[in-house]
Amino acid sequence: MADTNEMAPGATIAITDAEFAKFQAFVRETTGINLTEIKKALVVARLGNRVRSRKAQTFAKYYKIITDPAEGEELQTAIDLITTNETSFFREPSHFEFMKEFIRSLRPLPLPFRVWSAASSSGEEAYTIAMVLADVMGGAEWEVVGTDISTRVLERARQGLYPLERTNTIPKDYLHRFCLKGKDHYEGMALVSKSLRDRVTFAQVNLCRPLPELGKFDLIFLRNILIYFNQEQKQLVVESIITKMKPHSLLIVGHSESLNGVSSRITAMRPTVYHAL
Repeated sequence: MADTNEMAPGATIAITDAEFAKFQAFVRETTGINLTEIKKALVVARLGNRVRSRKAQTFAKYYKIITDPAEGEELQTAIDLITTNETSFFREPSHFEFMKEFIRSLRPLPLPFRVWSAASSSGEEAYTIAMVLADVMGGAEWEVVGTDISTRVLERARQGLYPLERTNTIPKDYLHRFCLKGKDHYEGMALVSKSLRDRVTFAQVNLCRPLPELGKFDLIFLRNILIYFNQEQKQLVVESIITKMKPHSLLIVGHSESLNGVSSRITAMRPTVYHAL
């Protein structure tokens, strides 16, 4: 006789309002991200396969699994799946033009010049920064640190290997200088050059927790992540980020974000660009 509790392969598992409320609190507590009601379908889509894989049958039972102290690996898997990781090379390109102007205006140029990609996802932003630094600063000392809460995307970032179609937004001269076109087994892929990969370091960081020792930075990119936080969490994250800024360094946020009223320790230099006081 068939097990009546066995789920059909690919069957959609519904989530109740009470279950979703638990996941809202879980995601807010662990990542700082505020999941609104409209994100209910996203939770089902991204975690449904894990519910089936762990034979949990309901989201309530899966919640018990990921909150079990012995299930740290499954907890990280859930975090990896639920956090949004949309990115691209040279996303919001005006920021990188401004970055060039900023570096060229510095006299003397602080060395090593350090840049932090604080929500680097699968690495496109960090490598974009590296391309610009290599172009503007040449052989001078510089380094990029890319961080994210998701171990899954960080592993991809460290490889520096991307489908060719994802490189369409890289300027042609940069593409030729800083990327290698894959052959044979890597046909259809592009690899960021080793000279850039050697200057970019990736690490897991939860911006809503005390920050690890990362050193101080001349420029910090904190783009397209604050929109997922409520006002209180946004203030906490920004105040924490500021502690990693050198005097007179800059903080850049996404075009849909503003830090007006968030902190008295920074001031707007232009839209989306903030100066450390």
